[in-house]
Amino acid sequence: MIIIRSSLLNRFPEIIFGFSTKIGLNRNEPFYFNLSLNVGDDEKIVNENRIKYFNKLGISELAYQSQTHGNTVKVVNKAGHVGYCDALITNKKKLGLAITSADCSAIFLYDNVNNVIASIHSGWRGTEKKILEKTIHKMMQEFNTNPQNVYAYIAPSISMMNYEIGKDVAEKFNSKYVLKNGKNMFLNVSLANFDILISNGIQKDHIQVSDVCSFETSSLLHSYRRDGEISGRALGIIALRDNNEK
Repeated sequence: MIIIRSSLLNRFPEIIFGFSTKIGLNRNEPFYFNLSLNVGDDEKIVNENRIKYFNKLGISELAYQSQTHGNTVKVVNKAGHVGYCDALITNKKKLGLAITSADCSAIFLYDNVNNVIASIHSGWRGTEKKILEKTIHKMMQEFNTNPQNVYAYIAPSISMMNYEIGKDVAEKFNSKYVLKNGKNMFLNVSLANFDILISNGIQKDHIQVSDVCSFETSSLLHSYRRDGEISGRALGIIALRDNNEK
């Protein structure tokens, strides 16, 4: 099993983090090592995949949601399905926060002073609605988070050169994030989210942006844009380790 880690989040022994890939348990196409129950894969296989992945990370409790490409943020304190939203926040130890992804930006935050974590799903719709900014503000309101103490990891996602969009989407973003190549237009979602972090007080050296493109790395990562409806999904998880487990 191959799990992508964050060198930034790895600085903190109290943090558990992992981002799954297609590679695990010798699973075959078209789903490979898939962790989503909503793509048509065999439920038994998916649950086996999840158990192995969670055990590998050391996760026993997980909060997850039905992602809607919106900007709803929820503070959670227990495991299980928490409803419809695209961002989760907690300060509960041993409770993992999950984000499903197959091209969209998955973003993970850690306030190392107040011991608060967040996971955010931010495709172009969520980015346009500034769900990342809303999550930071929620952390400030609910947990007295100072953005200068926040560390952020933007996980592998589709790169700008592979994320073609239409004029209707391009018009929703500053031209800084849109590349025009003849009649074609491409969107840099990761850069837009990076700038949201900076504009909300996150220090540049507290941010890590993965340079791995989900679309281009066909041997490693799931990609909806590349593979279509019949494809697997990655699961990114962040959790606060129990003090006794460091």
